[in-house]
Amino acid sequence: MIKFFKSLYIQVLLAILVGILLGHFYPTLAVELKPLGDGFIRLIKMMIAPIIFCTIVTGIANMQDTKKVGRVGLKAILYFEVVTTIALIIGLLVVNIMKPGAGMHIDPSTLDAKSVEGYITQGQNHSVADFILNIIPENIVNALSNSNLLQVLFFSILLGFALSKIGSKATPLLKGIQSFETALFSIIKMIMKLAPIGALGAMAFTIGKYGVGSLASLGQLMISFYITCILFIVLI
Repeated sequence: MIKFFKSLYIQVLLAILVGILLGHFYPTLAVELKPLGDGFIRLIKMMIAPIIFCTIVTGIANMQDTKKVGRVGLKAILYFEVVTTIALIIGLLVVNIMKPGAGMHIDPSTLDAKSVEGYITQGQNHSVADFILNIIPENIVNALSNSNLLQVLFFSILLGFALSKIGSKATPLLKGIQSFETALFSIIKMIMKLAPIGALGAMAFTIGKYGVGSLASLGQLMISFYITCILFIVLI
């Protein structure tokens, strides 16, 4: 029984159940737990860019054929762009067909649009030339801190290619990046232990603010998510 409760999956399910109960019986308290869910999401987002950087650099740097490195780098950028676009199209199709948020009766005027305003402005003003130029980072540290994944990918490919060209001189830096990569995955394991807390906070806030009736819409959202993932994995 103790081993059963040590399972992260079971802990998350129990945390979701506790979050539902808190949201229903103590809605005021539940709404105040929103930072728990937001914090967990931020922890995950914090890890994405550096992990991509390390895995791409080490993967390309360990290749012996420099011509192959160039081909892989170009294919990586094209693959990233094409597959991301397809993923967006599949997501839009599924969400417009299933309409998972239709039953939540949320007033759009109460939502914080600041997090997406930058993307909307960029999408309106960008030409093809602007898009291509935006792949090249003005500052790689800034690209990493802002989680600009395409810029991180571009720099990672260049660095990996450079390390593969300079031979033994690259060994100290490459070992450092590999050690950093190992440490990052260790941090991911630590973050995942906080998943039940994040799930509790997110569920408690949702039920406390929008009521138990929102569970149906949340369930529909999860079904839409899994349908999208299955379509993407099987077809793409």
